[in-house]
Amino acid sequence: RWGADFLAETFASPLLVPQEKERLSIVILQTLKELLENQGEDNNVIKSVIQAAASIYALVFRYIISNQHDSATWDRMTAIKSNVFRRWDTASGSVRICCIKFVQGVVQVQTPGVVADPRVRAHWSWAHGILLTELQRPEQNEVSLALVPREHPLIPPSRLEPEALGLLDRLLNVFHEETSDAILVNATLNCLGTLIRTRQNAANKIITAILNFNPLKQASSPMTPKLKLQIKSMEKTTRTALMNVLRRNENGPFAGRIRQYIDRLAQTRFETFDEGSKKRGLPSEPTDGLDNAKRMRLGAELPDRSGPPPLPPGPVSHAQLFTLSGDRGLTSFDVTQLPIDLIVRITVPVLHRIEQTAVDAAINAVRSRYLTLKKTQAAQAQVPAQPMGEEEDDYEPDFEPTEEQVVNKTDNLPPEDPLRLPPDLALGPFKLPQPPPLTPEETEQIGKGTISRVFSMMSVLEEPSAAKRQKPGLNRLAGSNYDRDAWMTVITRLATRASA
Repeated sequence: RWGADFLAETFASPLLVPQEKERLSIVILQTLKELLENQGEDNNVIKSVIQAAASIYALVFRYIISNQHDSATWDRMTAIKSNVFRRWDTASGSVRICCIKFVQGVVQVQTPGVVADPRVRAHWSWAHGILLTELQRPEQNEVSLALVPREHPLIPPSRLEPEALGLLDRLLNVFHEETSDAILVNATLNCLGTLIRTRQNAANKIITAILNFNPLKQASSPMTPKLKLQIKSMEKTTRTALMNVLRRNENGPFAGRIRQYIDRLAQTRFETFDEGSKKRGLPSEPTDGLDNAKRMRLGAELPDRSGPPPLPPGPVSHAQLFTLSGDRGLTSFDVTQLPIDLIVRITVPVLHRIEQTAVDAAINAVRSRYLTLKKTQAAQAQVPAQPMGEEEDDYEPDFEPTEEQVVNKTDNLPPEDPLRLPPDLALGPFKLPQPPPLTPEETEQIGKGTISRVFSMMSVLEEPSAAKRQKPGLNRLAGSNYDRDAWMTVITRLATRASA
């Protein structure tokens, strides 16, 4: 298996030069033939061998054009080709995909192509039994039937071209089957793009076959998830193949038909797979949970739709007043641990998504709490203190202090503050009004005055003497001394910092 994979990767790699590939392809033919004829061979080995054969078929064909009497090499290539054709219809799906790729290469080689250098087919001569083609430039021409002489003994064009056309018809037969295999259809469509681009004589037949193919014809049968996926895959591959054809030649003879086909395919796909119009309407019961009246028997945990929890007895803090959730995890979470920028990024999108009805309900709940708390506090302030019950045995006569006792009590009082005002004359909070906005002229004048004042400090500060000067190193930017150099550092920083 490793050897077959190595051969397939080697001849598919563009790093190996074509001349070396052509030389090595003659060497490995016998090995590929023996691997294919082995009855108990693994499918993975067969796949790699067929891929390698698809890569070397054009190389062997070019070699046979120049070596007309090497019949043994061509017989080995013919045996490989016949073996692949026999497996085309009976092998597993993965092997059949490789067979389709091999057939595409055979059709491309055995049909006439464009000759870039006409001198390829000129100056055929024999010398000592060897065919000489001095002006042949195979690297400039695509390998095709156009390079083969009419009298070639091993690969006569009169026999190879009908074989290629028959293989093409067999390749296109996948579009006419009543039940389409999505894997084979996609593999065939992917291979036909190269033939449409390189073989103009076969392009019309290929495009006509694709336009007559309906990838959605199985949509009328009972739709299973597997069948639905296969139909969508065939429709997308067909549409992509035709769009590539239309992109290369927008004014071609099939351009109009291709556009109509793509539009019709899109409309059919929309009608077949669009389930938006077939869905039921919105249910009358709530969608954010189960209905309490209808779904009690299911034993599901119904969402809590009650109002906010009541306030605890006793003094109430601001946090308790504005807390509307009964979840202990939320109420015990310390939000101050999060950075402010993260809180802003979380809070703003959440506020945008909250419905207005939920916001109004939360505001009304807090307002109701506040009014209830206010009434409770007012009622507690108005309730008089209950007098203690008097007993008949605890009778005490009224005590009237004498004048001397009143004078002694007054002397013990603290002296009155003459500046202390009675409660009725206490001053309230005072707040300065906002200054009026500055005009552009005033702003410019104040800015110039500030700059002049900053630079006027230079004349006041003294120049540091040479004796006091030191070499501060990196500390020269610190401005630790209050002298002219330090003030210059401050001015430089003010000039280079951005305004707030």
